[in-house]
Amino acid sequence: MKTLVYLSLALTFFIGSVHAQEFQGIATYKTQRKLDIKLDSTQVPSEMQEQLLAMMKKQFEKEYTLDFNKDASLYKVVESLETPTVGGGGMQIVVAGAGEADVLYKNISENRLANKSDIFGKTFLIKDSLPELEWTLTKETKNIGEYTCFKATRTETRTVQSSFSSNEEEGTEASSETTEEEITITAWYTPQIPLGHGPGRHYGLPGLILEISDGTQSILCSKIVLNPKDGVKVEEPTKGKKVTQEEYNAIMEEKMKEMRDRYQPDNRRGNGNSFEIRIGG
Repeated sequence: MKTLVYLSLALTFFIGSVHAQEFQGIATYKTQRKLDIKLDSTQVPSEMQEQLLAMMKKQFEKEYTLDFNKDASLYKVVESLETPTVGGGGMQIVVAGAGEADVLYKNISENRLANKSDIFGKTFLIKDSLPELEWTLTKETKNIGEYTCFKATRTETRTVQSSFSSNEEEGTEASSETTEEEITITAWYTPQIPLGHGPGRHYGLPGLILEISDGTQSILCSKIVLNPKDGVKVEEPTKGKKVTQEEYNAIMEEKMKEMRDRYQPDNRRGNGNSFEIRIGG
């Protein structure tokens, strides 16, 4: 009897491995972000606030594709949206994160990533290892399209930075605040596609991630094409200055500081107020 049980388990594992080797495809995802931003109405007119929030909402409604095979995936934006700007008044929006030219390659078999990122006219190639993500698996299920998905969660600590500068006749004052917050990331994955891929920097579950949310941003799969007739090419990006993730973060912070200094009003520009809204990064 034990021999039959062992044989059955071995056969199931073998069939699952064969299916995983055969899987390749293209998944399409759409992103949304909740915005809860309050600005001083004495400094920012209500009409400008509405315009600002509308443009920021549009900026975060993007569409991505995830090309994948059994070993690696390639995540990139497919919809071109205008970068939000607000003319005059010293208003500047800085959205740190994936730009339209960014490409994220993840190789889960070799535990490494390559991220081509364009910031401020320069191209960087971030090459680093994939950290191990500690997921908690649950038995809770729901259907997304034709796929049965299981719920998994993990926690993550993020740093949030905000800054404000103002210029009065007496001089210029500036202040900034950095805080850390712990968030819960909830993912829904399907064992029907038994590959550990997912959108963005989410991966490591026993099935393709079809939906993920951190309470603020949500990413939902809207379409999957498995084993297309023309095949799937998952090519690792090679162009750009090679840096580690830590080096890239330091470069990004320096660029943000330069931008804050550039848009900070001074006595030569007269009275005024300058805001920076930074999301991500």
